[in-house]
Amino acid sequence: MSTARSAVGLLVCVAACFAAAGVGGLFTGLSVSTWYHELQRPAWNPPDWVFGPVWTVLYLMMGVAAWLVWRKGGWAGARVALVLFVVQLVLNAAWTGVFFGLRAPGMAFIELAALWIAIVATVIAFWRRSIAAGALMLPYLAWSTFAAVLNFTIWRMNG
Repeated sequence: MSTARSAVGLLVCVAACFAAAGVGGLFTGLSVSTWYHELQRPAWNPPDWVFGPVWTVLYLMMGVAAWLVWRKGGWAGARVALVLFVVQLVLNAAWTGVFFGLRAPGMAFIELAALWIAIVATVIAFWRRSIAAGALMLPYLAWSTFAAVLNFTIWRMNG
């Protein structure tokens, strides 16, 4: 594979992740300074400023992971792994729409459970193609696990 093609592939993978972030950001912006601050949240809820930097790093790592998988076999050689990646990316953006857009923490928790399963499936599929790609997805899985516990707690505190 040429260096130019590889660089374009990396750009596409990372851009796809940040596009999902942008979609999520549209929903977050509508509610984070109003509705979200009115919710009861646990004492261990991270401060708002933590989420942006954490997600920026996670989306970058996810994009690099997808690129590593793509680079090893192209779309045809890694179709299942990359389809799983796209599915979890869509679910990732959808969670923000459900939680912040619909203001429905209970429904968002159910959606996040589906997202978590999709992330696990993606990690396994990536790991089989590239240990580095699978490892790059682990912080995202850990953060999503924490997010699920936080989402559940917020739901129970406000339900």
